[in-house]
Amino acid sequence: MDEEYDAIVLGTGLKECIISGMLSVSGKKVLHIDRNNYYGGESASLTPLEQLYEKFHGAQAKPQPEMGRGRDWNVDLIPKFLMANGPLVKLLIHTGVTRYLEFKSIEASFVVKGGKIYKVPADEMEALATSLMGMFEKRRFKKFLVWVQQFDENKPETWQGLDPHNQTMQQVYEKFGLDENTADFTGHALALYRDDEHKNQPFAPAVEKIRLYSDSLARYGKSPYLYPLYGLGELPQGFARLSAIYGGTYMLDKPVDEIVIENGKAIGVKCGDEIVRGKQIYCDPSYAKDRVKKTGQVVRAICLLNHPIPNTNDAQSCQIIIPQKQVGRHYDIYISCCSNTNMVTPKGWYLAMVSTTVETANPEAEVLPGLQLLGQIAEKFIQISDVYEPSDLGSESQIFISQSYDATTHFETTCKDVLNLFERGTTKEFDFTNITHLSLNDQE
Repeated sequence: MDEEYDAIVLGTGLKECIISGMLSVSGKKVLHIDRNNYYGGESASLTPLEQLYEKFHGAQAKPQPEMGRGRDWNVDLIPKFLMANGPLVKLLIHTGVTRYLEFKSIEASFVVKGGKIYKVPADEMEALATSLMGMFEKRRFKKFLVWVQQFDENKPETWQGLDPHNQTMQQVYEKFGLDENTADFTGHALALYRDDEHKNQPFAPAVEKIRLYSDSLARYGKSPYLYPLYGLGELPQGFARLSAIYGGTYMLDKPVDEIVIENGKAIGVKCGDEIVRGKQIYCDPSYAKDRVKKTGQVVRAICLLNHPIPNTNDAQSCQIIIPQKQVGRHYDIYISCCSNTNMVTPKGWYLAMVSTTVETANPEAEVLPGLQLLGQIAEKFIQISDVYEPSDLGSESQIFISQSYDATTHFETTCKDVLNLFERGTTKEFDFTNITHLSLNDQE
């Protein structure tokens, strides 16, 4: 391997595959290596079901016979839903990865208040029909949604007396007379913030996020979220195919011994006796342990159910967010659920995941409020993962490291990190303006 690559990407997690696709499409010569013999790294999809049992309960553990054929299960270790109108879907369409994938809408999005599950009202009609709030609050909320839709940071006439540079989201809630409950589900279930810090910051980003939610909802109907059939494991493979079209090279099952540094700068990677040269390295934290710092932990409970989640109108797929205030926490609890309609389980079975950011010495107890909403659980697998982020931005060393996956059940934070990696590595933002706005249904 005498040639030099523009970029060597280590690990085939979602983030690494997306960045590899973006670099390839931008004309870079990319080599992509993974020490495992399967795609996905931490964010792999396990199939058949026996693989999941083996990973968590050891080689002797076997699923129950009533759980159907093992290969009808595709269990994502880190399930995340895609925002229909969000940057990742635009990126997928732009790069052509959607030719290899089929997506399906997630049926519903819920939020928990006072221990009960409510559908997230995301447009004016739903706002007036919801039982989440009283009649007068509904009207105020409707007014707020109308304002959000027409707000434009560059046109002061749309601000209605609110200044996006000097006023906070809390002040916006107050101006529209929205009570704490409404502010709670708006910030957490619509704008998808993980805590309440956004309330004290200038409001434009939050308004933008609420608008992304409703634009995404308008795109495909029932909820703003999409999910690939057969699970997220399909995504890295789609990107691998894409990269290959652009001349990228993929190597699985290739141990990486170290990143080779000369004069403080990465010049390649050492695999056994050979050194593969590359001008830049992009990788997940596990390939550069000496260059990352631990910032916390995430607890995830994968649950197999033989019924839909109660009180969700028998939704075949959904997301439920429990805002932190509802359970006296600092971080929200997330629940995602998929089923046979998403081709991740046999008929009659459901796959639910409850996740949150660890705050105590007893992480398993922290997901209890989520587990209690699921009804009878046939089998449960608990995973506690360390969360790492790079200790420097990589501009000196030319080693660009992604952050570990957080507890959210949607892709927004993942996307932000990938775009940030791209910008750090190429010193320019990824240009979305040249993306043709195709929908997933009408590709060229």
